[in-house]
Amino acid sequence: MMISCEKAANICDKVQYEEASAWEKIKLKFHLLMCKTCANHSVKNKKLTSLCNQARLAVLSEEDKKKMKDTCSKVK
Repeated sequence: MMISCEKAANICDKVQYEEASAWEKIKLKFHLLMCKTCANHSVKNKKLTSLCNQARLAVLSEEDKKKMKDTCSKVK
C-alpha cells in the first residue's frame, strides 16, 4: 500500500487537475500521513492551485500566437 514519494508527487499533481482516481487519492492520503515532506509539498501545491485560480490565468489562442510571431519576425 505504501507508495514512493515520486509516485505521491505524481498523484498530488493529478489530484490538482482532478484526474486522480478514488484509489489514488486514498493511497496519497495514507502516504501523506507517513511522509511529512510530501505532506508539505501537497499543502504548497494546493496553495499554488488556489492562487492560479484566483489569478484567472488565460492562454493565448493559436491565432494570437501566430500574430505575435509574425510581428516579432517583422521587427528583426
